[in-house]
Amino acid sequence: MFRVAFQIALALSAISGALGAALPRKRATICNGRAELCSRPYGNTTFLGSHDSAFFSENPFALARDQEVDIPSQLSLGVRFLQSQAHEKDGELHFCHTSCVCRILFDGGLVVDYLSQVKTFLDANPNEVLTLLFTNPEGLSLTDTWKPAFDSSGVTPFTYVPPQQPMKRSKWPTLGELIDSGRRVIVFMDAGADGSVDFILPEFPMLWEPPFDSTDSSFPCSVDRIEGPLSTQDHLSMLNHNLDIDLFDTGILISDRGHAPTTNGITSIFANANGCAPLAGGLAPNFVMLDYANVGQGKTAVDRLNGF
Repeated sequence: MFRVAFQIALALSAISGALGAALPRKRATICNGRAELCSRPYGNTTFLGSHDSAFFSENPFALARDQEVDIPSQLSLGVRFLQSQAHEKDGELHFCHTSCVCRILFDGGLVVDYLSQVKTFLDANPNEVLTLLFTNPEGLSLTDTWKPAFDSSGVTPFTYVPPQQPMKRSKWPTLGELIDSGRRVIVFMDAGADGSVDFILPEFPMLWEPPFDSTDSSFPCSVDRIEGPLSTQDHLSMLNHNLDIDLFDTGILISDRGHAPTTNGITSIFANANGCAPLAGGLAPNFVMLDYANVGQGKTAVDRLNGF
């Protein structure tokens, strides 16, 4: 009797396994808030970005701030491209503005704590694709310094590893494919991405930038940073759409909060996008990076660049 029951159980298990294998995997039907984006390639999508995302403060006298609201608030506003700069402080990885030594230059806290907030967002929003761009001016080790922060925060299992590098803009998967795979976080780094950590991708062979720290509100466009054999049309592209003030003509630049409602308006963003489009094969930018992402019409401008 026991043998018969055991054989029946085995048969049922085999049938269940066969059915499970035959059933199609559930596909995402809403991607980054819209059904239409599920079939849209990552390389043909525009994302709202936050410049110096870790350096936020409500205090208007915090001159080194570039954002007013914290990471969860930025993400709730529709930001899907987070940028920040990191340095080593007391043996730990911190997001610091230019330096961790000078206290007025802003210490945005531990990178692992920042990434833990990103993980909380990813868990709560399973149909969202997110891009991270981190600046690594000291060339800190990917394996010894950066990867432990990703591992400890729990973000590593979400990261995407492309099948080849550099990836042409036209070769990136769709948002739906990224979401279905569970690998929906793309990580770029400006310096030190030597391949020792497969998911930390070198920025400039795949993403070109126009000039940054502009004090000209017309944002004249040119190719400022790019590497590798691919043309600008084959790179992803970004608007450094954050306006600075030269403080008392001293060469010290701070973000221009006073003009942020205009800078982050649809007219200004579209003018910048149109100015850079000829360098990007006529396509819209992939990332629109703003100071004070909570101010202006950044999300509406990005929606329109996506055709909505």
